[in-house]
Formats: sequence, structure tokens, C-alpha cells
Amino acid sequence: MNVEEFREYCLKKKGVTEEFPFDNSTIVFKVAGKMFALANVDEFTGINLKCDPEKAIELREKYEGVKPGWHMNKKHWNTVEVGRVNQKLLREWIDDSYELVVASLPKKEKVKIG
Repeated sequence: MNVEEFREYCLKKKGVTEEFPFDNSTIVFKVAGKMFALANVDEFTGINLKCDPEKAIELREKYEGVKPGWHMNKKHWNTVEVGRVNQKLLREWIDDSYELVVASLPKKEKVKIG
């Protein structure tokens, strides 16, 4: 997966917006204003994804390409090294991150998303 494929995959999800709130190279994807994925577009080597805390530990133990979230809350975020994990898993984890954030939204926000 390259950065454009990552971007397109995230933007296909309902209610997703993209921003560059930190600098000109860190793209952030949000649903209802809550982050679920971010990456450096200049050095696309890793993607930060929100993750259930127990699953986050499990993934880090099982996959060498999964590390505690870089510059993020290590309990709730993983950094996935793009070239070390197959695309199917990467897409699955992006989906999981998105769904985790959507599940935590108030009902009113969920209705807006559809």
C-alpha cells in the first residue's frame, strides 16, 4: 500500500475527513472530528491506528511490524510499518480503527454519519 492507496481507502469510509493539523506532512483521517488514522505523507513508512488496548498488545506480540503508537498514547494506538504487514491485514486494521472510533461516538453523531 502506498500513501495514495491509504488515502483513498480511508476517504471511502462514511463521514471521513482529512486534515493536516500538525504540520504539512502528517495527514490525519477523522470521523466526526475524532482521529482514527494518521501517517507521514513524505516518508510513508508507518501508519498510526487506534486499537483496543488488549488487541494492541496482542498485535505487537504477534507481528514485528506493529509497534506502540509513535507520538501517540501507547495504550490506544499502534504504529504499523507499511512494508512489514500484508495489505489485507493493514486494511482490516484500518477498518477496526475506524469502527472503534465510530462505536465510541454519541448516537447523534452516528446518525449523521449514516
